[in-house]
Amino acid sequence: MTQAPKSQPELFDRQALAIHRTRHQPEALFLHDLARDEVEDRLTLVNRTFTKPAIVSPFANIWRNSFPEARIVPDEEVLDLTPGAHDLVIHAMGLHWANDPVGQLIQCRRALAEDGLLLAVMLGGRTLHELRSALAEAETRVTGGLSPRIVPMGEVRDLGGLLQRAGFSLPVADVVPLTAQYRDSLHLMQELRAMGEANALNQRLKHPSPRALFAETEAIYREHFALDNGKLPATFELVCLTGWSPSDSQQKPLRPGSAKMRLSEALKVPETKLPK
Repeated sequence: MTQAPKSQPELFDRQALAIHRTRHQPEALFLHDLARDEVEDRLTLVNRTFTKPAIVSPFANIWRNSFPEARIVPDEEVLDLTPGAHDLVIHAMGLHWANDPVGQLIQCRRALAEDGLLLAVMLGGRTLHELRSALAEAETRVTGGLSPRIVPMGEVRDLGGLLQRAGFSLPVADVVPLTAQYRDSLHLMQELRAMGEANALNQRLKHPSPRALFAETEAIYREHFALDNGKLPATFELVCLTGWSPSDSQQKPLRPGSAKMRLSEALKVPETKLPK
């Protein structure tokens, strides 16, 4: 008798993540504030009035004043959303912690009525690249190896592909880069804990790291990245994903060969045939 294949092990410890989030400090949630502002700006560019919004967010208070009529649900593995009940779904700053990001997006699409809009904001690939680099080099020097310390985050091109896999129409992915400055690397790591973004990888070390690791991390960080004012920069990359639930009324790409004019005619240039 053939055994069913084992499911892929989960990347994130969602219980640890939930505990980290309960310890957050509201004044440290500036990335969530920026994500909300970005969503509000993008909605002003959409010629549509949304009356049944839903927001997926670990921190509901960030969104209540801006979207008082919205249904706000936590970013659990199974989202508490009713199929077809919403014309707008905002997935805010949680996809980079999802064990199944495509599954999360599929759930969002199912929650949308026909021609409904998804706006998702998450952290992208260059986030904390300075800290990631310094920690990796320091750990190699101090312990002779590497351990999982910072969440792996997707590049914008790959994240845009998730929208297509989830069945969205007219998918768009773009990046909002920003840089914060910190007194030192310890200050940055303390800020990450205050954000609720501390290490929740399943394969993280379960014992304290040696002090020498953090001293070496500070030295390397400062050597490679320190600013003229003596502070350390930290990159945060917000990736914004936009997609629509499919509808017959949406624009469709033309079929190959259906153009009524040659490109050379449209550009008013002579057509050059390629050699056979």
